[in-house]
Amino acid sequence: MDWLNHTLIEISFTFFIVPVVLMIYLEYYPKGKVRGVLYLLVWVAYFSVIEYLFEAKGLFIYENGRNGWWSVLFNIITFIIIKIHFKNALAAILISIPIIAVLLMFFHPALHDLK
Repeated sequence: MDWLNHTLIEISFTFFIVPVVLMIYLEYYPKGKVRGVLYLLVWVAYFSVIEYLFEAKGLFIYENGRNGWWSVLFNIITFIIIKIHFKNALAAILISIPIIAVLLMFFHPALHDLK
């Protein structure tokens, strides 16, 4: 599977898989707090398992101190912010800014490592 490389995976996820998945996530988000939390946890588990499988196959690499548990936390935050953004984009952006700052302090990637 030489054709299955990092760039192709990233392009597929960015432009096809993630937008479709997020539309499904938002379309069927249930009413009610308990059902909403359970729904969110199912999606977080789904994305976390997929990431684990990719990591086990060597298609996903953790760097800068990140690991699978950090990814679970990141997935929780991400899905919450996506729901907030769906209702109020400005609120989601304002909430995201300090979260991004904290994540950069924890994982501090070097500028030359960013692609």
